[in-house]
Amino acid sequence: MHRSIAGWINHRFTPALTIVGWVIVVALLGPLAGQLTDVQENEAENWLPTSAESTKALDAAATFSSPDMIPAVVVYEREGGLQPDDLAAAQEDAATFAERDDLDGEVVGPIPSEDGEALEIIVPLNLGADGWNKAPDVVDEIEEVANDGPDGLDAFVTGPAGQAADSAEVFEGIDSTLLLAAAGVVTVLLLFTYRSPVLWLLPVISAGVALTVAQAVVVLLAKHADLTVDGQSASILTVLVFGAGTDYALLLVARYREELRRHERRNEAMAVALHRAGPAIIASGATVAIGMLCLLLAEMTSTRGLGPVAAIGIVAGLLVMLTLLPALLVVLGRWIFWPRIPHYLDADPSTHGLWAGVGRRIARAPRRVWVTTSLLLAIASIGIVQLNATGLSTEEAFLGTPDSVKGEKVLAEHFPGGAGAPVVVLSSPETADDVRATFQASDGIAAGSVTEPQVQGDWAYMEGTLEAEPDSDAAYDEIESLRSDLDAVDPDALVGGMTAVTLDIQNASARDNRVIIPAVLIVVLLILMVLLRAITAPVILLGTVVLSFGAALGVSALVFRHVFDFAGTDTSFPLFVFVFLVALGIDYNIFLMTRVREEALQFGTRRGALIGLAATGGVITSAGLVLAGTFAVLGTLPLVFFAEIGFAVAFGVLLDTMIVRSVLVTALNLDVGRHMWWPSALGRKEDVDAADDFPGPEAERVSAGTDAGPPSP
Repeated sequence: MHRSIAGWINHRFTPALTIVGWVIVVALLGPLAGQLTDVQENEAENWLPTSAESTKALDAAATFSSPDMIPAVVVYEREGGLQPDDLAAAQEDAATFAERDDLDGEVVGPIPSEDGEALEIIVPLNLGADGWNKAPDVVDEIEEVANDGPDGLDAFVTGPAGQAADSAEVFEGIDSTLLLAAAGVVTVLLLFTYRSPVLWLLPVISAGVALTVAQAVVVLLAKHADLTVDGQSASILTVLVFGAGTDYALLLVARYREELRRHERRNEAMAVALHRAGPAIIASGATVAIGMLCLLLAEMTSTRGLGPVAAIGIVAGLLVMLTLLPALLVVLGRWIFWPRIPHYLDADPSTHGLWAGVGRRIARAPRRVWVTTSLLLAIASIGIVQLNATGLSTEEAFLGTPDSVKGEKVLAEHFPGGAGAPVVVLSSPETADDVRATFQASDGIAAGSVTEPQVQGDWAYMEGTLEAEPDSDAAYDEIESLRSDLDAVDPDALVGGMTAVTLDIQNASARDNRVIIPAVLIVVLLILMVLLRAITAPVILLGTVVLSFGAALGVSALVFRHVFDFAGTDTSFPLFVFVFLVALGIDYNIFLMTRVREEALQFGTRRGALIGLAATGGVITSAGLVLAGTFAVLGTLPLVFFAEIGFAVAFGVLLDTMIVRSVLVTALNLDVGRHMWWPSALGRKEDVDAADDFPGPEAERVSAGTDAGPPSP
């Protein structure tokens, strides 16, 4: 019986009991997982750090109006000029809106534009704490009323309510869409990888179980531990669990197939597979999970919430793939691999496969290979200068043109740019008049637009309209300038509103980039040092992953600008891509290097590098294809940010598995040799000439630990 912890699989009834246990877990947690959409907080103010000025302004403004108030701006337009019937229809609509039960204040308007071609009505709505989810239906009702006017009069609903409705519609059904798309991609790639009509089912079923468990835990934490979950983190959770979970499944199944050729009993083969591959899988998962938890250092609430959500997904994937999947494989037997069933004492095909040939070619001139590859990656990284990570306007954020964006264009054409998205200023009652005067005198505020101060308790409240569009650079500059001017009048004055919220999100994201990226690098380096018991190899591996990230970001920036014609990207984009590519990219290096180290103990580093590449090359490439495919699924969503994340991570993963791990790391292993393991004892083990690409069958059997029974822990 296997002496390591992996020996649990050897017990006669344990695999079956494990399957039954997971069935019970899914039955209990399934209904809870279905509540994930209900606990999401997708309003922009819920993403903000508590220290942001716009957050403080929101809290202070709650004295004057409900925090659940969200204005809908209805804009009417007739090219060539409004007609008398148009104004009458708009007035009738305003009266209809005033009868709504969900009003939070008085309906304002209709307000005609100076050019006589447009009208504006502001409808203050209170949709409750669940306003995000209700917004689409409410906006549809308002649009139905507004569009029932004279022929030729176009009507749109924009403003915060219109934008919330369009965003909510984007995320509506997103979980099921992503789940089906991710499962479909994984299924196709597994069919291609295994060439088996049945085997693909087991990783897909296991990934589904892992996702259910992860979603249920996230729901519990959102309800009872104040974890912030939004549509963004929920979507990434689905992709991450299916992508990373299937990766772990591929690695375990590959090692199990390898051991089935060395062991007659499938329980024993699985025990050895778990013993050999388990530590690498656990180390990889732990690295990703801890890397994701570094996001807890973020100021942005949404970014901080993504850390635990992603880490929960990785841990759930690990647990399921190292317990349920092995149990399923053992219970079902060797036939599950049909038509390519591995039999006892079959030859190992990896010694003469594609990656064995690649290793032999790299071994002829390893230094030339890694220098050339590094230079090419460095050149690709230059494209980063084309990356415009300064944020996206509402119009630029959607792949299509939703109604709220059309309405915003009409407002910008006929009214001051900030109409419908006022700047909010709060001050002490004593300084209110001076603050209002400074507010009105600001160059970027429309003349005469600042309201009289309303005073309640310790605060005076006023609003003003921006000349520029509310999500433009000019508007952000005006908020910065206004804050600076008001500090001289009342240091406690607060500037808020939608534009200020967006600006504070951008500033917090920029700060998070500066803090979290170094933290992730340090954490990953320390984990690699512990895992590989060396200093040289971790430093080199981290360098290759950073180089890979730079190349992926550089190429992505060029593609976004010159192929997809995207205006830019969100300020959090570099951070998200970095965390995913470094954490997930180091995965493949861990898979490779733990196998190289295992073989180096027997044959030296140079020959161990070739054996490791030949043994893991196929499965790591397959794992990279699966992960890239699942992240590419994000491109099916009608949001530019998701499309950019999906492309950049998918391209970076393919680059890492095809080039960095297989070519660059292998060439470095061959060139640096035993010094990769400095200062451990393995660093003093003499290398065997790498020209002898692979050891003979007997040595291979010794390497597998099968000459004297299963390896000891």
